[in-house]
Amino acid sequence: MNNAKKHNQSQPASPSPVERDLGRGGSLGFSHAFRGICKAFATERNMRIHALIALLVVVCGFIFDISRTEWMLCVLCFGLVFGAELINSAVERVVDLASPDRHELAKNAKDMSAGAVLVCAVFSAVVGLIIFVPKVWELF
Repeated sequence: MNNAKKHNQSQPASPSPVERDLGRGGSLGFSHAFRGICKAFATERNMRIHALIALLVVVCGFIFDISRTEWMLCVLCFGLVFGAELINSAVERVVDLASPDRHELAKNAKDMSAGAVLVCAVFSAVVGLIIFVPKVWELF
């Protein structure tokens, strides 16, 4: 047996990040994720606005007795918008850390990530209109 094989057999491989997290109770970093979500709700005004809109959609969903498919679309849109907002917030913080001075590329990165949130929010609003406008129209 050559020396390389002997060396590999005598030393155990270092644990992967997943194995290290599993060794700490199996959370796989969920506590970090929840902390990030809570931080976003505490510091990002737009997250709270999106949450308020989502709450209004849920209330309207119960009032208008939307179908299971319509609920799935609403929940999917909630996740899409919240996820995009979280990514946008993370991008903004990383850009601020990497480029504390004003820089055109930093501005572009922030504008593009904000644009991604806008696209998700607008298309989610369109889904909401498709679901709720006919139901409101039936009232008149």
